[in-house]
Formats: sequence, C-alpha cells, structure tokens
Amino acid sequence: MCSSDLDMTLQEMLASAPGASPALGAPNRPWMQFGELRKLSQTIGAQLAGFGLGRGDRVAIVLPNGPEMASAFVTIAQWCVTAPLNPAYKRDEYAFYMDDLKAKALVVMAGEDGPAVQAADELGIKILRLHSSDASPAGVFSLRGSALASATAAPEAVPAQADDIALILHTSGTTSRPKIVPLLHRNLTASGHHIASSLALSGADRCLNVMPLFHIHGLVAAVTASLCAGASVSCTAGFDALKFFGLMKEVQPTWYTAVPTMHQAILSRAARNAEVITEVGLRFLRSSSASLPPQVFDELVKTFNAPVIEGYGMTEAAHQMCSNPLPPRAQKPGCVGIAAGPMVRIASESEDHLIDDLGEIVISGPNVTPGYESNPDANAKSFFEAEGHRWFRTGDQGHLDAEGYLWLTGRLKEIINRGGEKISPREVDEVLMDHPAVAQAVTFALPHAKLGEDVAAAVVLRDGADIEVAEIRKFTQERLAAFKVPRKILILDEIPKGATGKLQRIGLHEKLGLAESA
Repeated sequence: MCSSDLDMTLQEMLASAPGASPALGAPNRPWMQFGELRKLSQTIGAQLAGFGLGRGDRVAIVLPNGPEMASAFVTIAQWCVTAPLNPAYKRDEYAFYMDDLKAKALVVMAGEDGPAVQAADELGIKILRLHSSDASPAGVFSLRGSALASATAAPEAVPAQADDIALILHTSGTTSRPKIVPLLHRNLTASGHHIASSLALSGADRCLNVMPLFHIHGLVAAVTASLCAGASVSCTAGFDALKFFGLMKEVQPTWYTAVPTMHQAILSRAARNAEVITEVGLRFLRSSSASLPPQVFDELVKTFNAPVIEGYGMTEAAHQMCSNPLPPRAQKPGCVGIAAGPMVRIASESEDHLIDDLGEIVISGPNVTPGYESNPDANAKSFFEAEGHRWFRTGDQGHLDAEGYLWLTGRLKEIINRGGEKISPREVDEVLMDHPAVAQAVTFALPHAKLGEDVAAAVVLRDGADIEVAEIRKFTQERLAAFKVPRKILILDEIPKGATGKLQRIGLHEKLGLAESA
C-alpha cells in the first residue's frame, strides 16, 4: 500500500513497490515491472527536456486505449502537465481543447496524421510521436520529435512537486462552455490512496481495465489506484462485450471497474460464460460514473458470486468520493456507499450552509481540485466555506441515512420540473427496470409548451422480449404518481451514450429527435 502521507507526487507514489512486481500489462504482451516503469519515467523525463519541455508545460495526449496510454500518462505527468483528449474528437474539437488548455506539445502514435495532428499543426504545437513494439513489455515507449537545436543545451529534467498540476481535464460542457479542471499531484495520489484503501488492494490484485483512459474513471480508479497499491493493471483496447470473457480468462484479474451500461452488456453474455466466471473467481466488481440500478446490482452479485462495490465520483474530486464498503460491512443496492476519502455532507441548494436533510451533496478533502482554471464565476458558485472547511458543490442531489450511507436522487440539472412538480429521473428508471421485459431505462425531460417540462423515457428490451409501449406505461401507472408517469416512452435497440459509456439525460430529447410536446 502507499504511504499514509497523501501529500506526494506520482513519482513518490511509485517509489515503494518492489521492482520485480508486475505493474502494467496488456493481452498477449509481457508485463512491465515497477522497476521498468520507474526507469522509463527517468528516460521520458530526459526526452521531454530534450524537446524543451519541463515542469508546468502542458502536453496533450491523444492515444488509443492500451498500456502505452497508461504509461504515457504516468510518466509524462511526473515532468509536465498531462491533458488526455478523446481520440474520437474532430479537428475543430482538438483545436478548441488544445488552445484552451495552452498545450505546448501533442503526443500521438507514430504514423498518426489525423485531425489531432492537423489541429496541432495549425496552432503551431510541437508534435511528439510515440514509438512502441508489441515484443517489448506492455507500456514501454519512446518519444520522437524535433529536439532542441544542438547549440542549445537541453535543460535538466526537473521532477514535478506535490502542488504542481499533474492532469488537466475538461468538464463535459453539457449545458455551458467546458470548464478546465486542474488536478494536482497530491489530488491524484490522495485519490489513488483512497480507492486502494476502500478496495483493500494489495500487490496480489490485478485489475482488468476496460474504461477509456482519457477519462478520470480509468486513469485514477483503474491505473493510479492499482499502482498506488503496488498492484497490476491490464489495459485493454477498450470495452467490447463480445471479447470481455475471453480477456477475463486470459488476464485472470481479481477485479474490474466499469459503468452501468458496460455491466449490463456483460450480464447479457454471462450465462454462456459461466465456466470462465467460476474459474477466475473475482474478488469483487466495481461500478462508478453513474448510479447502478438496484436490479442490475443484484444480478451482478448473483452472477459473479462476488461483492459489487459501487463508487461515486467525479472529475473535480479526482474521481472517488464515496464507496460501498467491502464485506463484512453492509452494502446497500441503490446507494453509493459511505465517504471514502473526502468528507461528504449535504448543503442547502440555495444558501452556503450545511444541512441534515435532502439537498446538494458537497465534499471537502485532499483529492478535490483547488478550483476551475481562469473561471472565477464558476468557482464562486461551486465553492464555499462552512464549519472550518472549503466545500465543493457537486451539483448532485441526495441525502445521508442514519448509518452515513449516501443516497443519490439525481443531478440537480437533471431533475424534471413538470409544472412545479419535481421528479427524480432515477426514481422512474428504477420502476421501469422492475418490468421483467426491460433491460435498460433512462428517464429524461421533454420540453413542454405549457408545463415547461414533461417526463419521457427510453428503454431497451431484454433479448427475446416482445411488449408494447402501452403495457410499459400501464406498469408505471400502477407504481408511480400520475405526474411521474412518462408521457412518452420509446423502445430502442440502443440508448445513445457519451464517450465513456455513460447514459446522458441532458439533451437526450434532441439526440432522439423529439420535438416539444403541447
């Protein structure tokens, strides 16, 4: 496990693991050991210095999922500021994000000449190409690009400090311009320690990562937490339900982490892979990034015969805020667990003080970002002082029960306001999921000319199910107050998701081509 001193850098975090222990892996690749990872970090630091890049300089990273993406983040962040970007972006999106974060360099795969490179060329940003070999241990790479002129002595590589920025991510920008979230080394190492502690990770653990590594969930919950504990993580090319059990058999993980939609896709293929599930024998499964429907929670526990650890996180907290505890402590389906790192309280939604009732969830702790970059208005709205601590407003609504377990009722911006009646989309989701024919459900606001908003829902049916919308609506009418019953229900083959596999309620009516109702 990592030190109890959370005020450290990524370099310090990696220092204590045995050199011969496996750190990073990938299917059909030799493992990179911790000693090799530490050596690679020194090599990359020197290479970055040779390119004129050092402490405080911002390096955008656009790489496919895999061990090189993980090692690029871990090593480059020890010397510069990393800014992973979604490989699916278009040129204009890359141009916006790289300009917004003031990137000095872009790291791409050797031979890459796509929209990220085009945007960097237009902005005059240095391009560094990552070279690797499948014959080498997973994650081993070198950087090539235009070095400093020979007449100029390359500066000595200076490692980052605990209060330096290690990682920059943008918020999703669903309803406004994306905000820049800087995360310091001490934020990341604190979060890694929190996750490793709540999951009781040790050197014997191995994570199968299927999460995107341009997102906080994969970067911190899978990679950083594993390395913090001296454990190993196998980095796949991304999530593919058809390949999941084959990867599970090959990698022999003790756990994996995913979002609810991924878990549901895995469950749909679990029956035909019962032997693999028994052979591997996961210690636990983890779910985060969105609330796990209680029905899916129960099915995962039954299928894998292992605890499901539901976590609650967000970018501004360097991922984890709460986590359901491991047995023997109680797990509560539909609940995101107890505080697991930062302090977690409830605040008034309109005033800067803490309350003991339903309200906005707020957090305070060493993993929390110091604030949005160059955005004083957002900081003024998001942070406040109370009871001797600085609190961050999550934008989520919920309440704490008598045992300190946190229950989410929804995003404040997602709460549907139907003519003054406030409806939690999650409550409707759970009723829809109780129908035996429904595999997935997402409830969302549909603009209404008179009421302001009305309730709509999209559902995906279980394999072989054949049911009419009217029957689903009748099912909800028997279980919900009339104002909560979806006025429009769509049966879809697939519900549109965000880049990380997360269902997104805000703006879903537009994605589905639904017009305002009268």
